[in-house]
Amino acid sequence: MSDARSSALPTVVDAAVWREKLDALRVREKAATRELDGIAAERRRLPMVEMPDYVLEGEDGPVRLAEVFGGHPQLIVYSHMWRDGAEWQCGGCTGFTSQFTRLAGLEKFDARFVVVTQGEIGEALAYRRKVGNQMAWYSTANSSFGADVGAPPDGGFAVNVFLRDGDTVYRTWHTDGRGTEQLSHLFGLVDLLPYGRQEEWQDSPEGWPQSPTYSRWASSQEIAAAYGEGAR
Repeated sequence: MSDARSSALPTVVDAAVWREKLDALRVREKAATRELDGIAAERRRLPMVEMPDYVLEGEDGPVRLAEVFGGHPQLIVYSHMWRDGAEWQCGGCTGFTSQFTRLAGLEKFDARFVVVTQGEIGEALAYRRKVGNQMAWYSTANSSFGADVGAPPDGGFAVNVFLRDGDTVYRTWHTDGRGTEQLSHLFGLVDLLPYGRQEEWQDSPEGWPQSPTYSRWASSQEIAAAYGEGAR
C-alpha cells in the first residue's frame, strides 16, 4: 500500500461490531433495491412515441431503423459521441461501450443492444476495430435520428430504448449523463470498494484518496491497447 493510503484505513473493529454495521447498511441497500424495482415497474408503464422511418448506415449499407432490431421486438441504442476527423473519440463512450462483449444473453429477453454515432460509417467502423469494440455500430451521419433522440452532431451521449411492432418503431425510454451508470458494471464494482471511485465529488472519509473527476478513467488509447487491433 502506498504511503498516501497507509493512513486511509477504515476503523478496525471486532466481528460482532462489523456485522452490526453491515446489517444496518443492508437495510438501506434493500430499500434501494426495492426502490429500483419500483422505478423499473414504472418504466414498464411509460407511454411511448412513434418514430419516423429512419434510415441508418450499417456495415452492409443502408438499413431501416426497424431492421436494426435484428428481428427482435426490443432495442437498446447507445449514442456514442463523435468528433469528425479526431483520431481518438470520447474516452468515456469508448470505455463504457468496451464493457459489452457478451450480448447474446439479451436475445433470451427478445432484445438487441447497438451503438450509433454521428460519424461516417467507414470512419466509425475503423474506430470500432481500432479500440476492439464488440458491439454492432451504425451511423446516423445522413439521418436526423441522432439529433432527434438527444445526441446531435458534436453533442453528448445518450441511451434510448425502442419497441417494434412490425415495421413501426416506438421510443419508450431515454437517459443521458449519470443516468447511463445503471448499465455499467465497472462502476457497480468500483462502488463496492473501500475507496470507491476516488473522485473529488464523492462523499468519503477524511484522508481518503481522491483525485479529479474522470482522471482514473481508462483513455481511448488505453482501451485500444488492451482490446484493439494491436492489443497485447
